[in-house]
Amino acid sequence: VVNVCQEADDIAHCADALANVDVMTALGELASTCRYVRPEIDNSQVFQVRGGRHPVVEIALEKSGKGPFVKNDCVLEANSDLENDGRLWLLTGPNMAGKSTFLRQNALIAVMAQMGSFVPASSARIGIVDRLFSRVGASDDLAQGRSTFMVEMSETAFILNQATNNSLVLLDEIGRGTATFDGLSIAWAIVEYLHLSLIHISEP
Repeated sequence: VVNVCQEADDIAHCADALANVDVMTALGELASTCRYVRPEIDNSQVFQVRGGRHPVVEIALEKSGKGPFVKNDCVLEANSDLENDGRLWLLTGPNMAGKSTFLRQNALIAVMAQMGSFVPASSARIGIVDRLFSRVGASDDLAQGRSTFMVEMSETAFILNQATNNSLVLLDEIGRGTATFDGLSIAWAIVEYLHLSLIHISEP
């Protein structure tokens, strides 16, 4: 025991090195097995993913034999014409159409790219993302006197106050926790704020 304690620092360094090797090996094996690609990372505000796939859902579908994951694209990039700027998407569709999966998929791709991993896509070019914000799902905190709607609005307010024009912001069903037209008004105002105040924060 005394000898082990004396070598504690060296053992810790070895464990840290082995952990790094383990992570890199696992990522390499995953990239090879699942056909991931190396993303191009630059200083632009581009988020360009072609043939993107959800890394978890894809494997689940393959294991269940329900068929392959349908690839999709997500291209967010600036346009000199501010009226047609492509850095903000408003995604609509029926229930169970895959909207939330699409949002989560691109959040995961962003995180994987920023950490140095290959990503599940045919190609990817992603600018440096300083922060990633996601507001997904419905939950309450009744013990603290906060309804589902209050939690949703508090989290959204935090995002809007912290996000920059280099942040990736993913909002899912904002305004759902209140009346139809109230929710629509809230969602509309948030989209306009993101577009005018954050995306064009550096514009003259």
